[in-house]
Amino acid sequence: MPKVSFNNRNALFFPSLKLAVEEYFKSNQKEKTGNLQLYLKTIVLIPAALLLYVGLLVFPLHAAAGIVLSAVLGFVLACIGFNVMHDACHGSYSRKGWVNDTLGLTLNALGGNAFIWKQKHNIIHHTYTNVDGMDDDIAKSPLMRQCSTQQWVPMHRLQHFYVVLVYGISSFAWVFIMDFVKYLQRKVYRTPLQKMKPADHFVFWMSKVLYVIFYIALPIYAVGMEAWIIGFVTMHLVMGFTLAIVFQLAHVVEETTFEVVGEDDLQIENEWAIHQVKTTANFSPDHKLISWFVGGLNYQVEHHLFPRISHVHYPAISKIVEAKCQEFGIQYNSMPTMMSAVRSHFRFMRMLGMKPVPAMA
Repeated sequence: MPKVSFNNRNALFFPSLKLAVEEYFKSNQKEKTGNLQLYLKTIVLIPAALLLYVGLLVFPLHAAAGIVLSAVLGFVLACIGFNVMHDACHGSYSRKGWVNDTLGLTLNALGGNAFIWKQKHNIIHHTYTNVDGMDDDIAKSPLMRQCSTQQWVPMHRLQHFYVVLVYGISSFAWVFIMDFVKYLQRKVYRTPLQKMKPADHFVFWMSKVLYVIFYIALPIYAVGMEAWIIGFVTMHLVMGFTLAIVFQLAHVVEETTFEVVGEDDLQIENEWAIHQVKTTANFSPDHKLISWFVGGLNYQVEHHLFPRISHVHYPAISKIVEAKCQEFGIQYNSMPTMMSAVRSHFRFMRMLGMKPVPAMA
């Protein structure tokens, strides 16, 4: 497997930035992990999901009400992923490791697997962001063409339309296909999966069995096959689309850059931190409601630079990051609204769907 390394160009940027961020936490006497704001989110989101789940199974509902509540459940589950699971799996929810490990298992409750996700996301994606050939998050070819170095096929002309459906069904694929592919092949895309302990194997299979029981068997018993199918599909479509679009807006937009690793080793032009800034974008930074629901993932630049800092601190440190980027002459990607980011993403997908013009000899 080819190796990817980072150049030391402008290597003073991250030490200077890190020092400024450390000074912020020291002078304000704040912990880098979660605080009451994050705990209140957890207290709201997890009970809300449980109440919606129980209500859908226990109370006789009109079909329209069942569909609406199933959609809301899908959205709330995605928000648990953004707010609780994401911080916990990064080790930034709490100073206590067992709290992070426990709340990280909310991903298993959503149908995924925390062990596999940590390697796919924390290690591979956060190191090789937007590196075609390494970053599993943009490895959807030939179904989708997410950067210019990926192979083009004729159906890509329509990808800016059909990706909406792809995003919707992405959580189906994640829960029922991709986790098993990674588990059985013992690798994430081209990177070998870390060795799993017996406890990790047990948690993988037990959580998948419990998913079948609580999301399939019990609901079918309680409401019948037809109602379950409609509700289950609705829940997944909303959850899948919500999860996918938020992460797409962070990296697959017109403002971000991409690298490619082929059969040979790759040396990226910039050092790691600058690579993170260039391959990542913020959106809607001043919208508190969006920030609340997406778990601060509209501050992806800050998250990629400081993944062990809880998202509740990103609005404050974003000002430090932006100022340091300006000081070192590095473009800081930030779109003013969520809709501007959505438009940028779909314009970019449409552009990538066009047939490439052959290079002149």
